[in-house]
Amino acid sequence: MPTLILVRHGRSTANTAGLLAGWTPGVALDERGAEQAAALPGRLDGLPLCEVVTSPLQRCQETLRPLLDARPDLPVHTDERIGECHYGDWSGRKLAELADEPLMQVVQAHPSAAAFPGGESMRAMQTRAAEAVREWNARVERDHGADAVYLMCSHGDIIKSLVADALGLHLDLFQRISVEPCSITVIRYTRLRPFLVRLGDTGDFASLVPREEATGDDAPVGGGAGAP
Repeated sequence: MPTLILVRHGRSTANTAGLLAGWTPGVALDERGAEQAAALPGRLDGLPLCEVVTSPLQRCQETLRPLLDARPDLPVHTDERIGECHYGDWSGRKLAELADEPLMQVVQAHPSAAAFPGGESMRAMQTRAAEAVREWNARVERDHGADAVYLMCSHGDIIKSLVADALGLHLDLFQRISVEPCSITVIRYTRLRPFLVRLGDTGDFASLVPREEATGDDAPVGGGAGAP
């Protein structure tokens, strides 16, 4: 079965503002995110990509633009099922403010029970994304063969949930996974089991440098802004 390359969108204006973007319209890449996107074609150079699937949200579309400009013949498809979690009433709010919400403790410790007011549950988010991947795996294998490589550009919580699904991890453990902006995660699917080949690869180690401010114990909902 195919190999899936998962790319999280580049750093966005919401990431740097500390906002939970969700499906809020008009959230674009910031300057660093644009630089990350511009570097993506070089990072993927030599990989025989056969298809690209993207979230409909602007920050994912902008992340892919340099890659698609470099490979104008590469087929690209939009799939809402790999769009960001529907955070409902939380969308557009500051993460620092949301940290005081009782639901945040559930999101951190028991995400399979978390449902966002006016939005969707994290369980539903994972289900729709995993179903999309399985359908695209079958389609890509049918059209391009079992050794095909294709790419999806999506969001932090979506990619973390897909990694958990591939590893057979309960959704309650997915907050232990970290994927930075414009990081590359690779899952090779086989008949018996998926293999996690890369996880959150950004090509540098800036995020490992100790920071002056404490990073805390909570996982960044939505994926976080990455290295400073």
